[in-house]
Amino acid sequence: MNIGIVTGASSGLGRTFVRQLSGQEALDEIWVIARREERLHALEAQVETPLRCIPLDLTERTSFQALETLLKAEQPDVRVLINAAGFGKIGAWKDISMADCDGMIDLNCRAAVDMTQLVLPYMGKGSRVLEICSTAAFQPFPYLGVYAASKAFLYRYSRALRAELRGTGVSVTAVCPYWVKDTEFISKAQKTQNSGYIRHFPLASSEENVVRHALADAKLGLAVSTPGPVCTVHRVAAKFLPSELMMGVWALLRRI
Repeated sequence: MNIGIVTGASSGLGRTFVRQLSGQEALDEIWVIARREERLHALEAQVETPLRCIPLDLTERTSFQALETLLKAEQPDVRVLINAAGFGKIGAWKDISMADCDGMIDLNCRAAVDMTQLVLPYMGKGSRVLEICSTAAFQPFPYLGVYAASKAFLYRYSRALRAELRGTGVSVTAVCPYWVKDTEFISKAQKTQNSGYIRHFPLASSEENVVRHALADAKLGLAVSTPGPVCTVHRVAAKFLPSELMMGVWALLRRI
């Protein structure tokens, strides 16, 4: 059985990945994973590919035990794994709770690694892993510090894993979008004691464009997908400019 697996599938980029996968890939099933079961079932009416709705909270270690049991029972051929579960918070260190800091690290880092480690034995030649990182991975971001650091971790993990898998036929793509305007990410990120350090989100991308470019880049076997002009320029600039200078530029841009 050829399947795709998408985490964070109940909303945002994860949900859009499911929709576009259904239209592009010859899959017997897509396993959709998220906490909100009702949203997963609502997605069934929007796609042609059969969905297996798996309501799991990936911050809970027992979720991976349940998924491991399911994989062992079904023995699927996983053609695509998309780790889209994650969240961020905007604010100074004093404005973000310890629970939110821990949650970002747990979901954005540990859960993505655990999911990848668990699923890789069921992937073969031609399979693709998409780790949804962020353009925030390319430099330190004051007032988005923990989120950016968590995405830098996932970006570096993705690049290293890709090198380890060379010769297996399994590709890994780190997807690094800029702000996405039509998901719940920004509104949730602003729910802190003070999110006014970032006032506007100019030139934000749309989720449809981000997902379309990310899937195309992964099919091409690219190591990094920067689905949009802003994140592409950012990636190039971060290769040549010192972090201190990049943070200075950010200090100006975030006040726009």
